[in-house]
Amino acid sequence: MISSTAAHVRNARRPSIGVAKLFRTTAFKLSFAYLAVFATIAFVGLGYVAWNASRALDDQIASTLDAEINGLSEQYSAGGLRRLISTVERRAGEPGASLYLVTTPAGEHIVGNVGALSPDLLAATGQIEGAYARRGESDSLDHDAIMRIFTLPGGFRLLVGRDVVERDRLRSVIGRTFLSSLALVVILGVLGGWFVATRVLKRVDDMTESARRIMAGDLDGRLQVAGNGDELDRLAESLNAMLSRMGALMQGLREVSDNIAHDLRTPLTRLRNQADEALRSAKGPDALRAALEAVIEESDGLIRVFDALLMIARLEAGTIRRTMMAFDVSATVREVGELYEALASERGMVLSIDVEPGLKMLGNRELAGQALANLIDNAVKYGVSTQGTSEIRISAMRDGEEIRLAVADRGPGIPEEARTRVLERFVRLEESRSLPGFGLGLSLIEAVVRLHQGRVALEDNAPGLRVVMTFPIAEADEAAR
Repeated sequence: MISSTAAHVRNARRPSIGVAKLFRTTAFKLSFAYLAVFATIAFVGLGYVAWNASRALDDQIASTLDAEINGLSEQYSAGGLRRLISTVERRAGEPGASLYLVTTPAGEHIVGNVGALSPDLLAATGQIEGAYARRGESDSLDHDAIMRIFTLPGGFRLLVGRDVVERDRLRSVIGRTFLSSLALVVILGVLGGWFVATRVLKRVDDMTESARRIMAGDLDGRLQVAGNGDELDRLAESLNAMLSRMGALMQGLREVSDNIAHDLRTPLTRLRNQADEALRSAKGPDALRAALEAVIEESDGLIRVFDALLMIARLEAGTIRRTMMAFDVSATVREVGELYEALASERGMVLSIDVEPGLKMLGNRELAGQALANLIDNAVKYGVSTQGTSEIRISAMRDGEEIRLAVADRGPGIPEEARTRVLERFVRLEESRSLPGFGLGLSLIEAVVRLHQGRVALEDNAPGLRVVMTFPIAEADEAAR
């Protein structure tokens, strides 16, 4: 089944980055949303600049008109209509002059450079904007101007204005700049969104392809990490860590299967031979009873092995994690240590306990106690010294934000090159094969410690072995629960 799936994946075409697929990507949608926001900001910003520039120019024209009218009014007050006409005639002939017009009360032109106006303009008062024609040109009203009309004593009217061609030219320039800038923002935004979405989609497709290979049976495959630390890298690293953990569990399952096939063959064979021997040669009820008792004892040993394997599997799966709570490590260490004092004394060993009071950790009290009991049991079993008094020392101390729980003996110890291997299931050293056991004690201890997010270290006790379990200490709020 796996091989056919792998073949299917190998023969499948790599997904292409099409336009429709690109438009459906989250990266492109986000880029389009950012583009809309930036375009709106550019539209409002440029529009505000254009409005302010036009308003500032209108204000400048109005100020100029006010100054012109005040000056001409002073000329009229000082010299009458004749002086006003002379002044207007002189100013109207200057290059770049403003618009001037003096009319009779009936609206007849007296002097000025304005040739024609809309009929209703002279009747208006104040500042107005309208069409006009310059004197000497056609009567077509093809110019626009901002004008101010002032009524003089005697009913004569004075018009002063400024052509708005500069303002219209500025508005045109601003409008073209506005449109070109907005178009540039849109083009750059689309190209940027295309570029970003294409890169993101390519990385997602690479991750998808890697995931398909892994699902097809390539359990050693991992997702690619670009190395730039972005969210896709963090996702890939998390998934790779998950895959590594799954790979370790699968490897452990394979090892357990192999170990069961090899290491349990001997006790099962011995169990069968005992039963067969009892059937063939047992004479009398007493012999049969003794054979049955041996079979039961051997069966109990096998049941303990399977219970230990089941417990290790449950610990590695993390199903017991929800039962964790803060408990007193100091009290647990003392209680478990006191249980082994009598057994150690029977074997001629001195068992000492050195525990710092008040140590608390978050975990499962029964499992932590069982791990400690396994260590002490191993120390009692293998820690007999050949050089004098045997000693087992149990200690629990705080080390920064951690609890260091150690069991040390004065036995032969474990060679440094074998300390990592003995943590595996069913591993036993040659010198300990004559003693009862199946090599699952240290594996169970490591599983318990890993469940509690700690670590196990096997150290030289010179002579002997020192096993250190390190656990994170419970925070104040956790310890209070």
